[in-house]
Amino acid sequence: MKNLIKKFRWYYLLVFTVLGLLSFRVADNYFELSKNLELYASVFREINTYYVDDIDAGKLNKKAIDEMLRTLDPYTNFISEAEAEDFRFQMTGQYGGVGSQIAPKDDYVVITDPYEGYPAQKADLRAGDLLINVEGKDIKGKTTSDVSKLLKGQPGSTVKVIIRRNGKEIAKTLVREEIKVKNVPYSGLINAETGYIKLSGFTNDAGKEVRDALLELKKKNIKQVILDVRANPGGLLNEAVNVVNVFTPQGIEVVTTKGKVSEWDKSYKTAFGAIDNTIPLIVLTSRGSASASEIVSGTIQDIDRGVVVGQRTFGKGLVQSTRPLNYNTQIKITTAKYYTPSGRCIQALDYSHRNEDGSVGSIADSLKREFKTKNGRKVFDGGGVEPDVKVEMKVYSQIAQSLLSKQIIFDFATQYREQYESIAAAKDFILSATDFESFKSFIANKEYEYSTQTEKELEEFKKKAEQEKYFDAIKSTYESLKLQLKHDKQADIDKNKEEIISLIEEEIVRRYYYQKGRIEAGFAHDSDVQEALKIFADPVKYTQILQVQNHKK
Repeated sequence: MKNLIKKFRWYYLLVFTVLGLLSFRVADNYFELSKNLELYASVFREINTYYVDDIDAGKLNKKAIDEMLRTLDPYTNFISEAEAEDFRFQMTGQYGGVGSQIAPKDDYVVITDPYEGYPAQKADLRAGDLLINVEGKDIKGKTTSDVSKLLKGQPGSTVKVIIRRNGKEIAKTLVREEIKVKNVPYSGLINAETGYIKLSGFTNDAGKEVRDALLELKKKNIKQVILDVRANPGGLLNEAVNVVNVFTPQGIEVVTTKGKVSEWDKSYKTAFGAIDNTIPLIVLTSRGSASASEIVSGTIQDIDRGVVVGQRTFGKGLVQSTRPLNYNTQIKITTAKYYTPSGRCIQALDYSHRNEDGSVGSIADSLKREFKTKNGRKVFDGGGVEPDVKVEMKVYSQIAQSLLSKQIIFDFATQYREQYESIAAAKDFILSATDFESFKSFIANKEYEYSTQTEKELEEFKKKAEQEKYFDAIKSTYESLKLQLKHDKQADIDKNKEEIISLIEEEIVRRYYYQKGRIEAGFAHDSDVQEALKIFADPVKYTQILQVQNHKK
């Protein structure tokens, strides 16, 4: 009995010792927090009182908060009262306005993408229209952010604009509406057997939109489906679960989250029956697929529900939550990491261990761990979702990049829309040889200078030779090489003809059929889509990809 009492004494002594140490640690943390808050208040008060010039207290405080949060990760942000509306749009995809994308052009702002069915399109605003005046305010020199604020407003209110089209100024009055940017901007058939769903966001109802799209496609007797999450930056975690649920049955674990605070340790499972949990599925990914897109593609891969095709994803395995603060402000803060069903976290950058200069490095290959999918295939953490079938990312030629960045293809499409009232259906439109010759004439006097990679490297060679005092000896050779490399822009147009024509076709089609048309026009030139179609055409290959022996790191 004495030994038993002795053991209990040691047990209680150990418990109280641990609790005491924890209490001291908590107290120490609170002391540090209190001390630093007091220091901050003291510095702020002294600056406000004695600094030689008047200060903007709100602006200075915002800067201090932003700089503090920047030392954590790019996703932990302070949201001021003025930024609340933009944040609401990010979360819901909704705002009051005219429904159009805009971009800078020369000294003005140009309409680039009126959304079909919304005020800008209803008022016949077109891509290529220059905004000259909004509500009596001259737009010259204003930023896209300035103009966007002028165009937005309460649904039902009006906004007067003056545009310049083909040298003429036209006045328009638009009635603002509640704009809901769709998560699924397009769904349709690539061919008689293949359905395609483009998922561009994860705001409210993303899962419902994918569900409705698949139901409509099934009415057309599709045998397989492509879910495209390329360039999708993510959004709401629960909507990622809902999207996976469209293709998987009830009760499937999609993702778990783990944080410092136990309330963020959660498991998310599918809550409903699938729309179709057997139809062959391919998910398209790219370097721009992040967060919720990676939950969807990673989970589909982990449970061997479908094949992932494209490029490795971004690698964002962090979860943010929004918490209210004083004075109608908020903070979006990283509260947890998420893990796909195999147990991996695909976070690619290690924000917890910064370099001495403050930069952030990728997680080293040696630290990446191996996990297994449902069928036993190898997958790895620490670097995004690696596709099952990798497709090299398309890199446009230098001349194509120049024609795009200088908006020359955009301007040609604007001119084309003025000349032709209608064109063939989006999938059927082909730029004629005559039209291509017209394009070459159109750009004849346009400035689109560019340097080839070889030219850039030759210039680097020259700099190094000059630094090392060798250049005088090789100067004549350098000049000869430079002359030989001087590219003929007209020859480059013909050499890259197929690529340039595809870009022109997509831009022209968008003028008549909007975003949906551009997607359809791009199918034939889309290497990821074409690879997916090849896999679907070989059911044995599709099945083998999902088996253990065919999966490589």
